[in-house]
Amino acid sequence: MLKTLTSVLLLTLAVLLTACNSSHVNFSIVSGSENTVLEPIVQEFCAKQGATCTFAYEGSLDIGLGLQRPAGLDQDAVWPASSVWVDLFDTGRKVRNLTSIAQMPVILGVRKSKAAELGWVGKPVFMKDILAAVKDGRLKFLMTSATQSNSGASAYLAMLSSALGGKEVIEPGDLDNANVRETVSALLQGVERSSGSSGWLADLYVESAGKGTLYDAMWNYEATLKETNDRLKQMGKEPLYAIYPADGVAVGDSPLGFIDHGRGADVEKFFTDLLAYLQSDAVRKRIADTGRRLPLGGQAVQATAEPDWNFDPGRLVTSIRMPEPAVIRKALDLYQEALRKPSLTALCFDFSGSMEDQGEKQLQAAAQLLFTPEKASEVLVQWTPSDRIFVLPFDGAVRGNFEATGDAAGQARLLAAVAEQHAGGGTDMYACAQQALQEITATPDLPKYLPAIIIMTDGRTDGSADRFLQQWRDAPVRVPVFGITFGDADKTQFASLAKATSARVFDGSGDLAGAFRAARGYN
Repeated sequence: MLKTLTSVLLLTLAVLLTACNSSHVNFSIVSGSENTVLEPIVQEFCAKQGATCTFAYEGSLDIGLGLQRPAGLDQDAVWPASSVWVDLFDTGRKVRNLTSIAQMPVILGVRKSKAAELGWVGKPVFMKDILAAVKDGRLKFLMTSATQSNSGASAYLAMLSSALGGKEVIEPGDLDNANVRETVSALLQGVERSSGSSGWLADLYVESAGKGTLYDAMWNYEATLKETNDRLKQMGKEPLYAIYPADGVAVGDSPLGFIDHGRGADVEKFFTDLLAYLQSDAVRKRIADTGRRLPLGGQAVQATAEPDWNFDPGRLVTSIRMPEPAVIRKALDLYQEALRKPSLTALCFDFSGSMEDQGEKQLQAAAQLLFTPEKASEVLVQWTPSDRIFVLPFDGAVRGNFEATGDAAGQARLLAAVAEQHAGGGTDMYACAQQALQEITATPDLPKYLPAIIIMTDGRTDGSADRFLQQWRDAPVRVPVFGITFGDADKTQFASLAKATSARVFDGSGDLAGAFRAARGYN
């Protein structure tokens, strides 16, 4: 009996000691995709503290819009690529103790053989040289959307700064300069694929290289280019050569900030301890090894330079100053409404019988967001008169094809056409995809557009993908097919189609309108 009692007391004491050494904190972070490589470092700290940490990865605009909501973000901490998005959207000053963890210049990685062909190896390259290569048809590049992702916004702001002659800071009136608009618009004609995520864009480059599709170049973070080249090296593929535009680059400061939800002092202390951990010399060295530059303070460390592809995190770069938030917002609107490469988008909307009632209502609401300029501009996905849009409602077959440009009148016609649709019939998304591809490939001046097919369906489709994929392979351009799932949609069918066409799938089950907005960021 005494032995049993002693065992119980010892077990109880062990549990109490464990509790004393553990914070038992549940801590959540919303982060940009570029921080995926740093999550293991954070999780190690969480494990040592006995805490449970979760990451949610979202685009810069999604993080900003979350901060803008009256209720704010649900997470305990925010970790975007740049404090720009906090300054722009956190008007309620919900974020506290915002602290830079790393410095990440956005530069241009050019396939090394292409860089040699352009005469850029071992020489300073200016934005005017990049512009000349684009105008001559010798260079195209991948770049995230400036309105959805920080790396795209950074590249775009550097283009604006260069077009202004390297002016120290961009002011509101500068954006009305016709020569500046013409120069930056010409540069953006070099975009071959866009996305709402820097990490996804890097994955696209690597996966495409593995399939034998060689893109010329990619705007991305210096550290992300290192990660990309590490993967390419393992595959035996040529690296991207780092081009640091001599007239200036934008640098993300990768800030981590606390959001107080009133969950107690132990949660805020956990954040403070995490911040101290990330700023310790040993951890700073690990962060630097990923190719990131470090803020001043602590031990001075950096990743080893790799001259083979011109990577040098110790190199001084000309850093442009970030404009005031109001100027950034005006610049982003200008990008979306006037300067970006026009979209050529075919939207396949499922109006099969299973969409009756709630499905139909949510699809109509999503169309309201897409085709009401005031609503679309709130989330920076507004169309322009230069865009071309096809709406193809379908069930077991395509019901019709409604075409318009992106001006207000055209959008109103498309919205009216969608409003007339009602659920009924079977489901064949492949039939819609085939007709959508036919409409896209028949478009005059096809190279001047960024084409995409976006399919929304709520169930398992009839038909086979084989015929469409053969048609897709025979097409003169590679058109990504993005999927938006809803209800009981078969995600495996969508995933297979997206993978084959180098696209991705968005989950619209919780927020169909939000899924369409996210998909628009890739086109």
